[in-house]
Amino acid sequence: MENLTLIGLLRKAATEFPNRRALSVSGKVDLTHSKLQELVDHAASLLVALGVKPGDVVALTFPNTVEYVVMFLAVIRCRATAAPLNSAYTTEEFEFYLSDSESKLLITPQEGIQTAKAAASKLKIPQVTATLPDSNSKITLSSSSESKSNDTDSVAQLTNNPSDVALFLHTSGTTSRPKGVPLTQLNLASSVLNIISVYKLTESDATVLVLPLFHVHGLLAGLLSSLAAGAAVVLPAAGRFSASTFWSDMLKYNATWYTAVPTIHQIVLDRHLSKPEPVSPKLRFIRSCSASLAPSIMSRLEEAFGAPVLEAYAMTEASHLMCSNPLPENGPHNPVRLVNRWARKCYKNNPKANDEAFKFGWFHTGDLGFLDSDGYLHLVGRIKELINRGGEKISPIEVDAVLVSHPK
Repeated sequence: MENLTLIGLLRKAATEFPNRRALSVSGKVDLTHSKLQELVDHAASLLVALGVKPGDVVALTFPNTVEYVVMFLAVIRCRATAAPLNSAYTTEEFEFYLSDSESKLLITPQEGIQTAKAAASKLKIPQVTATLPDSNSKITLSSSSESKSNDTDSVAQLTNNPSDVALFLHTSGTTSRPKGVPLTQLNLASSVLNIISVYKLTESDATVLVLPLFHVHGLLAGLLSSLAAGAAVVLPAAGRFSASTFWSDMLKYNATWYTAVPTIHQIVLDRHLSKPEPVSPKLRFIRSCSASLAPSIMSRLEEAFGAPVLEAYAMTEASHLMCSNPLPENGPHNPVRLVNRWARKCYKNNPKANDEAFKFGWFHTGDLGFLDSDGYLHLVGRIKELINRGGEKISPIEVDAVLVSHPK
């Protein structure tokens, strides 16, 4: 464990499965694990030539593209820190996140993100654009102070350490101003191994990525865990989730699972029910995370697509996954257990949860719940969200579940 790094896991997968498909953009790009590693090393050498040093924070704002994936991995290969940002931010929001993360460089697509560029210019942060013309090319970088040289030897001599801060994200800021969360190579590698273990991901798996890669859910559970397992990831051609192409991509690339937030599950389900797909892929499981999934949606998903729906509990500060319903072969699969009316049921992965508010060492999440005698974790709400009516405490989750259970 002392030498465990995310970069090490990805290199191991590329060595074991060099010719298996790693990353695709529907109808445009197909990269094997070995080719992806080659592109990452080359891009890392370009960053070193531009002056990126270990410990520097590099901000990236992209749609879900191959360029983003390569540059993200190249940044952390340099022992720098990647700070992915939502391309929909306003200029003021970009100013806050770039300043708060102390970013030394901003990387964008060739067409640029104007609000990000304006914020970086105001803060006097250098800007670089990244382009990958096709599967047979290498990433090219351009900037106002462009360096044409690259030094692959200097990158080869860099050893990634478990303690390197590889990822800098911000909390959602639902209860206060967003706070920065630095995650190390060891944090990311440990989380990736946990996700692979819980869902038994192998080189035979494939998924279509429907979540943005500036968020820990899509980044850790969808992308990095798949790549570390030697599995395949498909990026929608539009650079974001598209309900019209989702199932065709799933079928074309023999997808075995996907992970999404409840809103996307609802969109996928509604589209299927209004215009059923003639053929659906054989899925091992469907995963839901980042918000509570309504019991009615869970049962309808399972019925429509013939796959177990596994709900997970996760947080940015914990490198994503903390608890999850198990695969059916690993334990009883009850999507919802009626405890305190509409509690969520998740298999306990972290033994430090207690019966009041879950405490992960020094970290108090503010979530309310309990463990049952079978070791399942039941989430019933959040301390700050409880409604006090005449002295009676009411959980919003309970109210939500009653509302969504109504036929209309």
